[in-house]
Amino acid sequence: MTLPNGPKSPAFVQMLQWIFRPMPFMEDCAKRYGDIFTMQLNAPIVFVSNPQALQQILTSDTKEFEAPSDWNTVFEPMLGKNSVITVSGEVHRHQRQLLMPPFHGDRMRTYGEVINKVTEQVISQWQIDKPFCVRSAMQIITMRVIMQAVFGLYEGPRAQELEQLLAAMLNETSPLRVIELYFPALRLDLGPKSSWGRFLRRRQRVHQLLNEEIQERRDRPDPSRTDILSLLMAARDEAGEAMTDEELRDELMTLLTAGHETTATALTWALYWIHKSPSVQQKLLQELDNLGDNPDPSSIFKSPYLNAVYSEALRIYPVGMLTFPRVVRTPVSLCGHELEPGTVVLGSIYLTHQREDLYPQHQQFKPERFLERQFSPYEFLPFGGGARRCIGMAFAQFEMKVILAKILSSWELALVDGSDVRPKRRGLVTGPNRSIQMVVKHQHQIPSRTLESSSL
Repeated sequence: MTLPNGPKSPAFVQMLQWIFRPMPFMEDCAKRYGDIFTMQLNAPIVFVSNPQALQQILTSDTKEFEAPSDWNTVFEPMLGKNSVITVSGEVHRHQRQLLMPPFHGDRMRTYGEVINKVTEQVISQWQIDKPFCVRSAMQIITMRVIMQAVFGLYEGPRAQELEQLLAAMLNETSPLRVIELYFPALRLDLGPKSSWGRFLRRRQRVHQLLNEEIQERRDRPDPSRTDILSLLMAARDEAGEAMTDEELRDELMTLLTAGHETTATALTWALYWIHKSPSVQQKLLQELDNLGDNPDPSSIFKSPYLNAVYSEALRIYPVGMLTFPRVVRTPVSLCGHELEPGTVVLGSIYLTHQREDLYPQHQQFKPERFLERQFSPYEFLPFGGGARRCIGMAFAQFEMKVILAKILSSWELALVDGSDVRPKRRGLVTGPNRSIQMVVKHQHQIPSRTLESSSL
């Protein structure tokens, strides 16, 4: 079987490059081999960054391609075997159906109030002229939002301990941790001080806390609760079966980790770019000012320039570098290459977002590009695509915009260090290569902008 061209270095060397410098490695390959190339990463994997090819892959899920679970095992240690991310086929479709309803429609109204309140609580503690780490602040906000929206978990020892443990697990992004994820043989529990041992003990405690919460809900059902955990516990499939405790726990792990970490990183980038580009900041503040003192979530959500800024922040350095893997089912032609069944294909979101033909001057932050033209779901895909597109996409978009509007309307901020920040690998996703510090200059003399309820 002839695969598309790719680097000729030994597989082990390619794997190390993939672990330590994934984005430069992909860029080098794209320069040399174009829209489609093969990397040797424990097995040959075909990378694609051509929108037409991505459309072909993502719209023929289940026909020419399938999203197999055995290629998502890298997520298993964190999310478990029953996560919507690690299962495939019929089980995956079934889990998605159960998980989708809470993230849409009228529920967004309640979430708008939660997001606004949590943001207000966190930013009210910022002090003038005292620098703070943007990512840490955003992590606190997004973690509390997800805790309250998904679990209905407010202040209390269990919520606090979960918050701390998950933050510790997700901030452990050393190269050693990534190597352990890609090479299962190196996952050795050498006691609580070893990298894997520490991870296992934290995970065990998180599972314990989640199991306690589930058990408590089972013992004392409360039909008036509208948080996502309560909805999932009440959900039944076609056969009238409820989710098992283990399935519930793994879905909760997925929503907790995927649902706050990525949004916190995207918000960090957005605040960095807004404050690095004075003209962008000015335009955005003008638009938010025009919304008046009590903008409701739907008018924030629909604000065109805020949407453009948010989209450009997700384009320039996407948090997820890749789509989920697909495996060729029937012989298929892709970018002029005949691919045989069994070939593993990955869409490179990062390379697609860096295409000069789609995004001229792609290294510059230019929100206007999203006002000038509409990009297809295969040209702009920060949440992936096809049957595996991020389930919380509508929630994340809504959350990011409400948080940004709240912060920008409340405080005037400035970057402590204006030098460039680049993306680097953070575990299985990406993030800034250094801490982004900001400082509060002064509070805007604007009446408190409380969000009124409104449906989206």
